[in-house]
Amino acid sequence: MNQPVHTMEGWSWSDCGSPTDAIQLKSISLYPDPPKPGQDLTVTVVGTAQERVEDGAYANVVVKLGLIRLLSKRFDVCEEARNANATIQCPVEQGDYTVVETVALPKEIPQAKFTVAVEGYTKDEEDLLCLDLKVDFMKNPFPRFGW
Repeated sequence: MNQPVHTMEGWSWSDCGSPTDAIQLKSISLYPDPPKPGQDLTVTVVGTAQERVEDGAYANVVVKLGLIRLLSKRFDVCEEARNANATIQCPVEQGDYTVVETVALPKEIPQAKFTVAVEGYTKDEEDLLCLDLKVDFMKNPFPRFGW
């Protein structure tokens, strides 16, 4: 399915899933935008659960720096939500949701372009969501000054 790419300064996201996925993403916003190494990053995700999400749902996440794979890991969605003390916990009932989470970005993030691919599945192996993120930490931090 050909979904639009939502581009902001220094990052973009696209929903690579289908209209039948259990989770439909409406928007993702970051503060600060663009993200800055060494600062807290607040991520706000707005979406709809088209069906109940229960324990056993998982996400395969692949993080790449250019062509180099930095991380390839399966995450238990409900366990991660519990461990992060997220505002939404499993089971997640059908409905519209806004999730706000803050994470600390390490100051050691290299000036590079990262891609993050997320493929999520329900406990029954049905498609949960698909998300592609691109983050560019190569952006000039002082564009107004021409540095």
